This record gives sequence, structure tokens and C-alpha cells, in this order.
Amino acid sequence: MPQPRTRRTLGAVSPADFQRLDELRRMQAIAVGLLIAMAVVFVVSFILQARYPGWGFVRAASEGGMVGALADWFAVTALFRHPLGLKIPHTNLISQKKDDIGEGLGSFVEENFLADEVVHGKLAEISGARRAGEWLSDRRNAERVSAMAASAGLGTLAVLDDDDVQELVEVLVRRHVIDPEWSPLIGRAAESFVSGGHHEALLDIAAERLEGWLVEHPDAFDRVVSSRLPSWMPGIVDRFVDHRLHAEAVRFVQSVAAERDHPFRIAVSKFLADLAGDLQTQERLQGQLEAFKHGVFDSPRIRALAQSTWRTARAALVEMLEDPASDLRVRMVRAAEDFGGKLQEDATLQYKIDVWVMEVVERLVRTYRHDLANVISETVQRWDAREAAEKIELQVGRDLQFIRINGTVVGSLAGLTIYAVATWVVAPLAGVSH
Repeated sequence: MPQPRTRRTLGAVSPADFQRLDELRRMQAIAVGLLIAMAVVFVVSFILQARYPGWGFVRAASEGGMVGALADWFAVTALFRHPLGLKIPHTNLISQKKDDIGEGLGSFVEENFLADEVVHGKLAEISGARRAGEWLSDRRNAERVSAMAASAGLGTLAVLDDDDVQELVEVLVRRHVIDPEWSPLIGRAAESFVSGGHHEALLDIAAERLEGWLVEHPDAFDRVVSSRLPSWMPGIVDRFVDHRLHAEAVRFVQSVAAERDHPFRIAVSKFLADLAGDLQTQERLQGQLEAFKHGVFDSPRIRALAQSTWRTARAALVEMLEDPASDLRVRMVRAAEDFGGKLQEDATLQYKIDVWVMEVVERLVRTYRHDLANVISETVQRWDAREAAEKIELQVGRDLQFIRINGTVVGSLAGLTIYAVATWVVAPLAGVSH
């Protein structure tokens, strides 16, 4: 349970804060102990110096130590509060100058830590791509990245509304697929297809399949032909005609498959070439194709099929993302590992990624560094004045106690030195005896 916030605790709330508070109190006790020790020594030496002149040096040293200790106590205390509660001018500085300190701290960070040359120099020392490659090469890290990506994907699918997705897909498909005219594009594609002779392979396949069907289903062919003959014709004539036409059909298909310059092939090529040209030039044919296209895509059945396809795909994707052993998750892990290995081995890729990251970070810092500095200034400005002083004292108060300790020691040495110079140098020159 957190301790209540009082002046004594300096707003400490976490275990680390209370540890700092204990260290601060310990250093304060040492500084006060030295001051008391100097006072005791001063009293003793002051009493004995009349009988024993050598104690004058001790008195001077202890006197200087007390002065130094008191002066530095006042200086350190004046930063955070009014010494002894007396509202002496230029005391309680942090509380009074809190806003100025926040603004100065923000400007200091902006000018010294977020400066272009500082950011560039630090980023230049770090090969982030190589370290990322080493990290990703560890399978556990690759699995972690895969899990994070899967969680992000599941979260996205969870918040997406099916109707909104279908509407968005429909808008995009209509804008980029349906609305543009197909006729010129199909005409150019067909023209390139025919000029490249690619339709010959289709003719080969069609001839082969038709020949196979004719050979395997002669009865079906005979029935089709017989149904076209007059009913008064004798049966023997029907069978002769059927057999004859079937044989001619098989030979025709075989010749089409075997002869590259067969008239039928030439006719098909010309037909396709003419069709390709007409699709690009004849408005009537273009209008027919556009009407057919819109009729198909605007069909309720097509819309229902698209909705069903999306729901099925979404369910399948959710299932694969949730299962760590699914093929998708396994491939994601493998892809992360492979990318990490490539980052380690490919120096060129490392350089490109590092440069790209450097440019992005520098652009972001250049754009938002003033805003980042304002975050510091505004945060400090929002602090309560007493709270700000306590926060700062809790963080640096322990180190400031060394000023009091050093002031005691330096004051003692200064007092001793001054007294020695006065006794051994000034007094003889002035003719004063001790």
C-alpha cells in the first residue's frame, strides 16, 4: 500500500523512490553530524586556546567548517524551500522558477539532444539492420514477431465491419476495374496475343480435344447428323452419310492440327485479328461489351457470391491466424527467420535499411523536436510548485548533500589556512605578538 504523500516523504510512491529517500536522509544525517562535530570542537578549542595557543588553529578550522557547513546548508535548502520557513528573497527557487526551469530544460533537450548533428551521429554509430537481423534469426524472436503480426491481423479483422469491407471493395473494384472501358484494353491484348502467334497453341489444344471426342463418341456425332437428314431417307443412306461425315470430320480436325497453314487456322487468325481491331475502333461492339460487363457485375448473384467469398475468406484467415501451427503462421515465422538471415549476410541491404531508417528518424525529429521539447516544458508547468521541488529534491538531493559535506571540509581547511597565514605571516609583519 503506497505511503501517504507528505513533505517528509517528498512525494515518494515507488520502492525506488523510497530507496532514494532513505539515501537522502542518510546523507543529510552525515552532513548534520559533521556540523555538530565542528560545533563541539569549536567550543572545546575556544575554551582551551587561551591556555594552549595551539588550540587556536583547531578553533579556526572548526569555525571555518561551521561557516562552510551553514552556508552550503542555506544554499542547498534555498533551492527547494525557504530556510527555517523565512521568506528570504531568492530562496525556494525551484518552486518560484518552475516554469522557467521547464522551458529551459525543454530548450536544452531540443538544442543539445535533438539537434541534427547529434541525432545523425548517434544513428550513424548504430547498425540497426544488422542487429535486427541477428534478433530475427533467433526462432523464438521470429515466433514472437509472427504472434504480434497475427494479433494485429486478428484485431484488425475483429474491428472491421463486413458490410463496410464489402462496400469498400465494391467501390475500389468499380472504380479501378469496372468503370474503365475494357474494349480498348482487351483489343490491344488480343492484338498482341494474335501477332505473337499465341493463339496457335489454343488451336492445337482445341483440335486435339475435338479429335479425341469424335473418335470416342461416334454415336453422338451420328445422332446429331441423322437428326438433320430428311425422315423419308432410307436408314442405309442415313448410316452411310453418318459414317462418311464422321470420317470427314475426323480428317478435317487432324489436318487442322497437323498443318500450320491450314485455311481454317488462317481464317481463325484473321477473325481474331479483326475482332481485336474492332474492339479498339467500333463503338457499337464496345458498347455491347460494356453492357455485358455491367450486366454481369451488377447481377445480384455476383454480389451474393462476392459477399459469400469474403465471409469464407475472413473465417479461414481468422482460423489460420489463431492457430500457431497453421501453414500461414509457420510461413510467417520462416519468412521472418529468412529475412533476419538475409539482413545479417547482405551488407548492401543493411546499408539501404539503415539509411532509410536514418532519413525517416531525422525527418521525424526535425519535424517534431520542438513539440517533444514542449512536452517537457508543459509537463513541468503542470506540476504543482511544491510537487516539482520535491520531485527534483528526491532525485538529486542525495548528491547535493555532498556540497554540504564538502563545504564543511573546505571551510575547515580555509579557516585553518587563514588563521595560519594571519599567525605566521601577517602578525610578525605587523609586530603583533601572540
